[in-house]
Amino acid sequence: MVNGLNLLFQFLDSFAFIVLAAAGLAIIFGIMGVINLAHGEFIMVGAYATTLANIRVGLPLPVAMLTGVFVTAVFGLGVERVVISGSVPNAISQRTIGRKVIEPLYDRLADSMVATWGLSLIMVQGVRITLGNSLDQIGTPLGNIAYSGFSYSTYRVMLSAVALGVLALTYYVFTRTEYGMRARATIQDEDTARALGVDTERTYMTTFAIGSGLAGLTGALYAPTITMVPGLGSSFLVEAFVAVVVGGPSVVLGTTLAGGLLGAINATVSNVLGTFFGRIALLVTAIVMIRFLPDGITGFVETLRERRQEGA
Repeated sequence: MVNGLNLLFQFLDSFAFIVLAAAGLAIIFGIMGVINLAHGEFIMVGAYATTLANIRVGLPLPVAMLTGVFVTAVFGLGVERVVISGSVPNAISQRTIGRKVIEPLYDRLADSMVATWGLSLIMVQGVRITLGNSLDQIGTPLGNIAYSGFSYSTYRVMLSAVALGVLALTYYVFTRTEYGMRARATIQDEDTARALGVDTERTYMTTFAIGSGLAGLTGALYAPTITMVPGLGSSFLVEAFVAVVVGGPSVVLGTTLAGGLLGAINATVSNVLGTFFGRIALLVTAIVMIRFLPDGITGFVETLRERRQEGA
């Protein structure tokens, strides 16, 4: 009974961590074709903004978390305008030298990796210089769940419900809103979507802001549970990329399936062998998936569906 509860709580914890860490990255990669290696640092921005708003400004924790989400979304919007699309530098260059100087990083995987990796280094060192090597940490709310001499953080278990809520909201946005229709059209055929009147540049801008906001939400939610240091984003990056690789092209379904599979693997291995081997198991899973299912779980499902339709 006790081992079963331990495994259940660890699964819920791992599922929430993986889903929340991967959601913003999956949206940006799936729609824009941009590999954001600064994703962990975007999470850091959300965590730091939440902590500063709560401890130094004195805002209530829920309001501080919303502040962290907003700050990260606005920061992401600025990054998209300056670095990813180059709209701001190009507007300046058009007025000064009469031509554009930067090509957008959409669907340029290697270039986007290099650019965002450089951005991540700048962000980490910038935070270290301006705010120091650590911040005071927010206390973890809601106490613990006690059972048979053991205990587990109620807050961390509750985050699994938040992760499901994020997935449900993301599904609604991409399937029931005008923005979602435009985003899906842009994914399927950008040129045709533009010819039909879709402002693909605005779609990309909005997508990056949403993905950044989700990264900020992750940082805000985990601010009470992690040590506030400039390099905290690296602890989220591995799980996020593994989830994107395993899940495949479908943002919502892929993230859900990847979170469930990887959460179960991580919880089981960590429960038996420890946290270090749990992370190793995630990396091994990613390697196996890249080798045998390069398009991830949802890509494999889509391939089977197409074959059945062709057979019919």
